[in-house]
Amino acid sequence: MGRYDIERYLNIRSAYGASFGPDGDRLSFLMNTTGTPQIWTLDEPRSWPEQRTFYDERVTFASWSPERPELIFGMDEGGNERAQLFRLEAETGEIENLTAMPDAKHRWGGWSHDGERFAFTSNRRDESVFDVYVQDRDERGDDATLVYEGDGWLSLSGWSPDDSRLLVSQAYSNFDQDLYVLDLTADEPTLEHLTPHEGDVRYQSANWAPSKRAGGHAGGGIYLVTDEGEADTLYLAYLDLETKDLETVTDGDGWNVGGIALDDETGRFVYSRNVEGYTDLTVGEFDGDEPTAFETFPEPDLPGGISGGVSFDPDAERFALSTTGDTVNTNVFVVDVESGETERWTSAPTAGIPPESFRDSDLVRVESFGVDGQRPSASETPEESHAGLEVPGFLTLPDDRDGADRDDGAGVPVIVDIHGGPESQRRPSFSSVKQYFLDRGYAYFEPNVRGSSGYGAEYAALDDVEKRMDSVADIEACVEWLRDHPAIDPDRIAAKGGSYGGFMVLAALTEYPDLWAAGVDIVGIANFVTFLENTGDWRRELREAEYGSLADDREFLEEISPINNVEQIEAPLFVLHGENDPRVPVGEAEQIAEQAAEQGVPVRKLIFEDEGHGFSKLENRIEAYSEIADFLDQHV
Repeated sequence: MGRYDIERYLNIRSAYGASFGPDGDRLSFLMNTTGTPQIWTLDEPRSWPEQRTFYDERVTFASWSPERPELIFGMDEGGNERAQLFRLEAETGEIENLTAMPDAKHRWGGWSHDGERFAFTSNRRDESVFDVYVQDRDERGDDATLVYEGDGWLSLSGWSPDDSRLLVSQAYSNFDQDLYVLDLTADEPTLEHLTPHEGDVRYQSANWAPSKRAGGHAGGGIYLVTDEGEADTLYLAYLDLETKDLETVTDGDGWNVGGIALDDETGRFVYSRNVEGYTDLTVGEFDGDEPTAFETFPEPDLPGGISGGVSFDPDAERFALSTTGDTVNTNVFVVDVESGETERWTSAPTAGIPPESFRDSDLVRVESFGVDGQRPSASETPEESHAGLEVPGFLTLPDDRDGADRDDGAGVPVIVDIHGGPESQRRPSFSSVKQYFLDRGYAYFEPNVRGSSGYGAEYAALDDVEKRMDSVADIEACVEWLRDHPAIDPDRIAAKGGSYGGFMVLAALTEYPDLWAAGVDIVGIANFVTFLENTGDWRRELREAEYGSLADDREFLEEISPINNVEQIEAPLFVLHGENDPRVPVGEAEQIAEQAAEQGVPVRKLIFEDEGHGFSKLENRIEAYSEIADFLDQHV
């Protein structure tokens, strides 16, 4: 048993989502001190913060007005993801619901520069599509003006410097988007298409160019990250709005440029590269005459290795961001742009657990089979079958196991924790759950199998549709590697994952039943057909682009669905889900738990009535991970 219980670990706090107030003398952020993320504010570094919201539900973001002491924030109910927008008056504490349409999703699009209006997209008119709305700050509910009717998944990237236009993104999949400009001054606002293209091209993290460069026309260009052309990874580019020419600003030197935050008055910016899962930051200022030229400032020295969520102060002399790492819980730091000097502003506590007790991960690479689609056969040895592709992952060993050799079965158990997405990436950020299991003597392995983001478009496409099960074969290669590791007990390996990672757990248990001592499926997909039939209408088209469509690929989707291979499961299974999950409906948990139990598999099921796609409330997280720990202790 560990030194601290799960409640202690889950009381380790995180501070993130920073936003500077209009005068630059106040900082808001989100922190989960009460058990769910709420808004807090600070007037100076490391001072006592003031709590501003007091809800049982999670606050998802908060953004200060550029002109007034007021914030707009988002909040859903019971994890249903149908977020409403609220305004908080900072001086009085008064809160008003600005949207008040609980059946619709509202996706924040930003304040206008004068603070008089804000924009958002919403599926009010048709649940399957998102329209663009503009609303005056003092309007409520259905007073918002529908300025453009969409025909898919639209989101907003902000107002032009003169507030006359909106930058609009349309997503067809996670690896294919288009950008448009919406002119709000026209009698009937229309979209100007900026990025016509063929095939899949990413156009992401779009920002209006600073007004000082526009030759008298504010917002004459766009900075963005893209893989347009022959690029495999994302690079930083400038798009001229008049000529539509796309110029490279900087490539990622073989790694993705993760995104750019840009002040559209001064041209100061922060962009990041994702290097092996770690964040590499560049701080600089664009030249006023040549859009691809810039000077750089000293790189800030931040703890942890993972940073993001940049917010500039009103004069762009400083920026706030959150930073984290394996052994560093998330906190907000403020960086001086020109000097790179950093100062920690928040004091999210570690619940009295000494930070020096937290364990670092090691980046490892596991050899798997190649990219020709020929998965290993049952007759092949691991050495024969696993050749051609390296799968990166992070292995963390419990205390005193570094360099230890297995002796007479004395190796430690290991949890193979598989990320969701699938176009996601496990990075070495802080996880209280991981540290808890390490404290209990478990090793922790987090693979980034083919299909993961962060390693180029080619790697991310290696699990698309008919290649879906190739990523599951990567899990088998990782387990064979773990079984040979001198510190690991080969008979005590458990699979754990959430969302798409839950599917990976179930698929690994059905495809390779002999490898596992137990499986933990959290809000996972058991049946791709029923998942696609019942997921939120607004998500179906995007998910079919990744998994395959019901119209064209139903037979294949049925073939790879774990529910149709449930008789292969041998390991005990724990299934957890939220009743209100709009992404992976709770029926996925119900059917796999029922049918696995009918096969004689030891099954435990836990459904939370007030949660959605994951568990946000502290009391539910404590219950969930306490039971997961008991389940693993029993079977692993």
